[in-house]
Parts: sequence; C-alpha cells; structure tokens
Amino acid sequence: MIGAGDANHQGVVGDSYLAGAGWVVAAHGELDQDTLAPLQEALASAADQHGLVVLDAGSITFGDSSFLNLLLRMHHLTTLRIAAPGEQLRRLFALTGADTVLSLYPSVEDAVGGT
Repeated sequence: MIGAGDANHQGVVGDSYLAGAGWVVAAHGELDQDTLAPLQEALASAADQHGLVVLDAGSITFGDSSFLNLLLRMHHLTTLRIAAPGEQLRRLFALTGADTVLSLYPSVEDAVGGT
C-alpha cells in the first residue's frame, strides 16, 4: 500500500502534503470508475494516518457517481473536507444533496482552517 506521503500515484492524484492539522490530497482530471482507484488508495491511506483529510478538488474536471460514492464513504471514515470544487462538482453535489452532507470549502486554506 502506498503511504500518505507518496506523491507518485498514477493518473488522477497529484501532490499530497501536511497542512496545519490536516493532510491534503490533490486530484485532477476526470474521476470515474475507471480512474478512481489511485484516489481511493490515497484518501484511505491519508484517513488511516490523519484525523483531517482535505481533498483539493480545484483541478478535477469531472466526477461521476462512483467518485461521489467514494467521497461519502470517506466522509464516514474521517473528517473529510472538499476544497475548491469546480462548477461540475458543485452541480453534482447539489443535484444529489451531497452538498448537505459533505463539507465544501472555497480553498485549501479555508478547508485546512475549517472556516
């Protein structure tokens, strides 16, 4: 299993780093059932090691129901905060009601600070 500090995930996962009391996992591109495994691994590893996990979603261009399912599962495992979701993700969260369950923040800094 790849550790939470390993930034060498394939495909959709970018840098992961400690920020304040939380661990930030950056993701990018299209997230669906075919591309989701590296992000799932990165988030699960971070949740095992940190009480607060921030997903930097600013570079995610698409997320489907499998991506949403992953976020909801992670929400039950740890304190998950979603930072900087784009228009498509905000629409997905609003249409499904996930925006009432997930913690959404305008930036990574806001998510780490909890403001």
